Amino acid sequence: MARWSATGFAEPTPSPGTRVSARPAVQSLIISLRPRQWTKNLIVLAGLLFGQQLTDPRAVARAVAALVVFCALSGAVYLINDVLDREADRQHPIKARRPVASGDLSVAAAVWTAVALAAGGLLSAYALGLWFGHVALAYVLLQALYDGPLKHLVIIDVLTIALGFVLRAVAGAVVIGAPISHWLLVLTILLALFLALSKRRHEIVLLADQASAHRASLGEYSAELLDQLTSIVAASTLIAYAIYTISPETVAKFDTDLLGLTLPFPIYGIFRYLYLVHRKVDGGSPADTLLTDRPLLICVALWGLAVMAIIYWRPFSGS
Repeated sequence: MARWSATGFAEPTPSPGTRVSARPAVQSLIISLRPRQWTKNLIVLAGLLFGQQLTDPRAVARAVAALVVFCALSGAVYLINDVLDREADRQHPIKARRPVASGDLSVAAAVWTAVALAAGGLLSAYALGLWFGHVALAYVLLQALYDGPLKHLVIIDVLTIALGFVLRAVAGAVVIGAPISHWLLVLTILLALFLALSKRRHEIVLLADQASAHRASLGEYSAELLDQLTSIVAASTLIAYAIYTISPETVAKFDTDLLGLTLPFPIYGIFRYLYLVHRKVDGGSPADTLLTDRPLLICVALWGLAVMAIIYWRPFSGS
C-alpha cells in the first residue's frame, strides 16, 4: 500500500515490523544533502587559482559566494535524485541507507527543501551576475535531464556527469571575469570522465548480476569495457596536463616554466585512485575517497600548494 503526500509523490505506507527511524528529521535532511559530496564543487575555484586572482579580495569573495551557490544547487539535485530513485535505491546494498529510500526522510520534506535550495541558489546566482546565473541555470537543467532520461543512456550518462563539472569550472571563471581557457575545459572534462567511469566500474563490481536491475544502463557496461575506457581517459588526462604545463602559452601567461614540476602529483593521484578502485574496491564516491584516503588527500593538497607557490610566488624563478 502507498499513501500520497502533499507533493503528489507516492510514499510507501510502513508495514508491520518496519523499523521506526531513530534519526531526527534534521539529521536525515543534512545527510540527504550530502555535504561530503560538496567537495566536487571546489572546481569552481579553479578559475580563481589559474586566473591569477587569488590575491584579489573581491575576486576571492565572489568565488566563495559562487561555491556556496553550487553547494546549494547540488544539495537540491541530490534531494530530487533521492526522491526519483528511491525505489531503485531500496534494492542497492549501500543506497538503501539513504534517508529517503529508508523512510527516515519524507518525500514531501525532501521536495520542498530542494525547491527552496534551487530557488535560493538561482536567485543568488543571478545576483552575482547575469552570465553566472545563466551557467548556474544550465547546470540545474543538465542535472534535471540527467535525473530523467540521460542517466539511462550508456556513455551519455558519464559524459553528462563530466559536463556538469565543466559547467562548474566555467561558472567559477565567469563569476570573477577570468578568461575561460580551453585547457580548463579539456582537463576538467577528462578528469571528470575518469572519476565517472571509475564510479561506474565500482557499481558494476558491487552489484554484479543485479546491476541492470538497479539501472538499465549499467547492464550495458562491463568491467572490461570500463577498464579500457578508464585507461584511455587516464592517459589522456596526464598527457593533456603535461602539455598544458610546458606549453608556450602557459609559460607566457604565468611567466614561469616550472609548472611542469607538478606533474608527479597528478601521476601519483591517478595511479593511487586506480589502485583503490582495483585493489580496494573503492571509487563508488570520488568525494568520499578523497576525504578518507590520506595519501590521496595529501597528494591533492601538495599539488595545490605547489601550483600556488609557482604561480604566485615562484620562489625559484628569481622574479
